[in-house]
Amino acid sequence: MATRTRPIEDSNISRAWAAMLLAVLAAKKHEAKRVLVTLADFDGTPDEDPTLRQLLDRCLAEVTPKSLASVQTIANTIFPEGMWKLAGGDREKFYKTYLRDLPSYTSMDRANVRGLYFGRLIAFDMDQRTGKRLPYLTEKLDVPSNQLEFIIKSCRPGMRRSALQAAIFDPNRDHVRSARLGFPCLQHIQFVPDFDAGTLSLNAFYATQLVIEKAYGNLLGLARLGSFVAEATKLSFSEMSVLIGVEKLSGSKGKFAGMDALEMAANRLVLRGTAATTCAGAGS
Repeated sequence: MATRTRPIEDSNISRAWAAMLLAVLAAKKHEAKRVLVTLADFDGTPDEDPTLRQLLDRCLAEVTPKSLASVQTIANTIFPEGMWKLAGGDREKFYKTYLRDLPSYTSMDRANVRGLYFGRLIAFDMDQRTGKRLPYLTEKLDVPSNQLEFIIKSCRPGMRRSALQAAIFDPNRDHVRSARLGFPCLQHIQFVPDFDAGTLSLNAFYATQLVIEKAYGNLLGLARLGSFVAEATKLSFSEMSVLIGVEKLSGSKGKFAGMDALEMAANRLVLRGTAATTCAGAGS
């Protein structure tokens, strides 16, 4: 049985991830349920601690017998920031370039064979391995399958708030009888605008998540996605909350050589953040 954890709240991605790691390490069988992580009180995108991220990347790269994807690589599955920068602020060019290259992305790594999250967000009705549209979806969708662009164009005062959500999970493709099915763990994303305050928040739900391999990159990718949509809707990205049904330590059977150093760094970062919060509270 997975262990429940207390909600985690922070303004720093690295510290929030460190708290997730420590919570799962402390949980029975290294598995926690209903983990809620909220990032708030940041300006545009949450801060990071480069030292912790470097330690995690080193740990992922040096795991034996096979290295794992970096934080940046995982973040790019949700929002490919480098490609967005190359597009120079042109969303149409951004989407077109990504979809053109998507079949090659899915063929480069077996982990991506079933698709990438950003692909589902901007082309829900596409077979990402071939680039072809799926008839059972194309014939039924009343709106274009670019969910992000629909949300961006719909995000205005007086709109129906329930429309500002994007689906990742598709029963037709994802109800597969396989214990090794790794995609999609991210199920759903919701955007919540506050036009009076001029802000935008994001909520996301993961059925399961692996702390070491995926969680940091997932937080980073979602933060970049929220910032992208906020900029497009002329709002300020202010908060994101991620609910994980079951949080696991790792899905790898390999040996993480740098795990002890990573855990020590996570403890230091969390303690430093706790001390800073306590001092701030004492002085208020």
